[in-house]
Amino acid sequence: MADAKVIPFDDDRSRSGGGARPARRRTGAGGGRGDGSAAAVSALPGAQVPERPGRLPDGSPQAVEAGGGSPEPGSDAVGAERSSAGGWERRIAGGLAFLRRRVTGDYDVDEFGYDRELTDQVLMSVLRPLADTYFRVEVKGIENIPSDGGALIVANHSGTLPLDGLMLQVAVHDNHPAERHLRLLAADLVFHLPVVNELARKAGHTLACAEDAQRLLELGEIVGVMPEGFKGIGKPFGERYKLQRFGRGGFVSTALRAGAPIVPCSIVGAEEIYPMIGNAKTLARLLGFPYFPITPTFPWLGPLGALPLPTKWTIQFGEPIPTDGYPPEAAEDPMLMFNLTDQVREQIQHTLYKLLVQRRSVFF
Repeated sequence: MADAKVIPFDDDRSRSGGGARPARRRTGAGGGRGDGSAAAVSALPGAQVPERPGRLPDGSPQAVEAGGGSPEPGSDAVGAERSSAGGWERRIAGGLAFLRRRVTGDYDVDEFGYDRELTDQVLMSVLRPLADTYFRVEVKGIENIPSDGGALIVANHSGTLPLDGLMLQVAVHDNHPAERHLRLLAADLVFHLPVVNELARKAGHTLACAEDAQRLLELGEIVGVMPEGFKGIGKPFGERYKLQRFGRGGFVSTALRAGAPIVPCSIVGAEEIYPMIGNAKTLARLLGFPYFPITPTFPWLGPLGALPLPTKWTIQFGEPIPTDGYPPEAAEDPMLMFNLTDQVREQIQHTLYKLLVQRRSVFF
């Protein structure tokens, strides 16, 4: 993007079944009686009268054992089977239609490369089990995110690998009543990595620059930023849950220009997924990474060591800080930006300490 300036978020520049069909009433060859009762059957001479299902030879009702015999055509069991079959048919049809649109190119992406259909149908489906089952993410304060209009979510960053941003994206979409999508601002390193670059664009992430952030907020999107950057995600395990510097307040300036509220967000649980006990700085420089983590399991256990620990997560959204009451020139006021930045940072840090006190265990 021409003339795009990166926000100094950090110093490194670097989300019917078919009802049971009513049973038909069958009649004999001679038709049924007007009162609805079944007509009597006459036996041929010397022939035995076949017993009617559900009755003893003397004509009294016979109890049917549970699970015995086949369900009646109009029973709930048959209805459930049909409903299940219909559900699978709809899923298969939807999947085939999705594949056809992907092959023919009949799908939409926005000006940032965001593919909403792919995000909902594929990416979210992949990330959701990780959030719901593996990390068991608990979400609090989701009502603080507006149902419409733009808002800027500011969260702490940790975990050695940026899984916290992805879990935050799932948490917003799956817990908000309006199923809102979070558009994350990512460091430029993300868009230099093969495969990751394309997936990030498809998932709605964009470069952390003022122009893109303001444009998304003015379009009414929920935008997420983690101002600690690599200083937060790559800090040693001994400094866990201690917020790093929030840069010069570029995210506050963007929110002021767009008139969007700032929603502080505190994430507990991500710090322990990869306890970083060392940093191979020489190897990091050779690979072009801001750091190369050494954990109790990586690189000693090889690929198995890259598996995150199954910690219990809590994501809490705080009270929004409005910005629409400030004049347009407020975005250029360094003292105001400093004060708002400090207010957001202190609110996130205080909430982190509060959640840590309430936490029973790292894993439960």
